[in-house]
Order: sequence, then C-alpha cells, then structure tokens
Amino acid sequence: MSDHDSPSGDFDPAAGPSKSELKRRMTALQELGATLTRLSDKQLRRIPIADPRLLEAIAETRRINSNSARRRHLQFIGKLMRDIDPEPIQTALAELDRERESAAHRFQDLETVRDELLEQGLAGIDTIMLRWPGADRQHLRQLLLQSQRDQQRNKPPAARRKLFRYLRELEEAASPSFPAEGDEG
Repeated sequence: MSDHDSPSGDFDPAAGPSKSELKRRMTALQELGATLTRLSDKQLRRIPIADPRLLEAIAETRRINSNSARRRHLQFIGKLMRDIDPEPIQTALAELDRERESAAHRFQDLETVRDELLEQGLAGIDTIMLRWPGADRQHLRQLLLQSQRDQQRNKPPAARRKLFRYLRELEEAASPSFPAEGDEG
C-alpha cells in the first residue's frame, strides 16, 4: 500500500501531490530555467529574478559547452527555481513572446509594403506618402527605381534592402514602439 492510499484503497488528497506530479513540476521549472538561459542579456534584464544565485547560474550555464555538464547545470537551475515563485517569470516571458510576435508581424507588413511598392512602381509612392507624410518623395523614388533596375539586371537585392531600411525608418519615426534595427528582443 502506498503512502497516498487510505486503508479503504481510495486516493487520499490530503497526502499531497504524487511523485509523478512533483517530477512534472520540477521538469517544468527546469525547462523554464533552460528558456531563461537562451535569452539575450537585454531580455534577461526584463525578467523579474530576485535571486542572485539564479542569475549567476544562468550566466554560468551559457558558458558551459559540454552537454552533460550543461544538463547538470540546468538541473541545478531547476533546483534553485523551486525556492522562487515562477509566475512573474512566466508572465514576463509571455510578454516577451507577444512583443516578438508583434515585431515579426510588423516586419512582415513592411516587407509587404515594399513588395507592393515595387509592383506598383512610381504610382505606389503616393500610397507611401499617405501612410508616412514625412517621407522624402525624391529619396523614395530613387530607391524604388534603383531596386527595379537591380531586379531587371538580376543583381543582388542591395537596393531592395535599402528601400526596406528606409521604410523601416519611416515606421520607427511614426511609431516609437517599433523595435529598432538589431533590437528584436
């Protein structure tokens, strides 16, 4: 008879969680810790971690190259996380994910705007001017024509990238919450 069984053979909820449930919880904490090790320094600073030992363990795990040593260190992080409330960390990670998804969506939107501009040609510049009134029409025209020439000559898409960067600058100026270049997280 196990510790969780009452003399009548029924499960006793007052006995606490089962061994399997405890193991699932510990594995979840370890996976949460592994997620923390994959964050950039900037992202990690946004996570509310009060325990300096946990921050040190995360930094140490990033430096470990050996798979078995890394696995052991992740188990250690899981052990440290037992002593803290994971809810604020999970909430902050969910917020980072939402921001990342939003940035990806806006990035794709800008790519679509650029591609439509390339399809429409000079007529598409008016659409851009409506969306971003502060845009430099002449600069936009030059970038558009250069992109089209490069595309016709099967050259690398350097001008398309410049056009995209310019559209991104316009979006950043219009919407300060748009992540700056190289600021994906």
